Amino acid sequence: MTHTPDDATPPSSRLSSSRQTSDPGGLSPASTVRSRRFYGWELGIVLALSLGQSAVYAALRLWERAVETPIADQVARVQTSRARSEGFDFLFQLLDSLFALVPVALVLYLFILHTGGNPFRRWGLDFRRPGRDWALAAGLFVLIGAGTLVIYFLGRSLGVTAQIVPAEVTQYWWSSPMLLLAAVRHSLLEEVIMIAYLFDRARRIWPGVSIWLIILGSAVLRGAYHLYQGFGPGIGNLAMGVIFGWLYTRYGRVMPLVIAHFLLDAVAFLAFPLVLRTFGLESL
Repeated sequence: MTHTPDDATPPSSRLSSSRQTSDPGGLSPASTVRSRRFYGWELGIVLALSLGQSAVYAALRLWERAVETPIADQVARVQTSRARSEGFDFLFQLLDSLFALVPVALVLYLFILHTGGNPFRRWGLDFRRPGRDWALAAGLFVLIGAGTLVIYFLGRSLGVTAQIVPAEVTQYWWSSPMLLLAAVRHSLLEEVIMIAYLFDRARRIWPGVSIWLIILGSAVLRGAYHLYQGFGPGIGNLAMGVIFGWLYTRYGRVMPLVIAHFLLDAVAFLAFPLVLRTFGLESL
């Protein structure tokens, strides 16, 4: 099948094509070097504003936890109430999610600015293939969800994972919708930036690099910004990053990854204690 330049061609295929010429864009060697340097700075700035910053703070928080008290005796909270007043808590929760999505809007804007293409179509962030996307997402939800429980059990048993409380919020009528919005926020932020955007920019900066180095680099960063929960979640999210990265190179669509991530977070935020009780893990 012939794909237009703006189609969702798998990144691995685009990477192979880029190896055939040192300058896929038709630029002079000097312009190519400047372009790669520009994309390198752009990638660094985007990560410093978003998940790269989170990785640094998560590593520091893990270090702090290990120095102060045993990790197993600590609690890692993901979503918490932000104010005692219901009205202010609602506003803070809403603004947290909206402002957290600004880096996603930024990378979409940068893609359009520099390529003139459609990032939603190029990265597969659309609803053109709902059946396949939802089927793949459901499979990932089961696989990653089961793996998460196993790693959480092992981490708690070995004392290298904090007790995780996905949602510790005051219950109002809007609490569940806000938690679902937070799940949307996390899924878009992580999958669009860590997969679609990072893979695109990495290939432009290092056109001859192995796709597996990109997958592993993205996965390591994903694991790093979960280290505040302990070593177990860090390793688990690294494995999740490898699986998600490989699937993106295989199918060229980020939407099933976004859906799967949303389902995982939605269940964690709304029903984590129930899940633990169901599998007999509530005492961990």
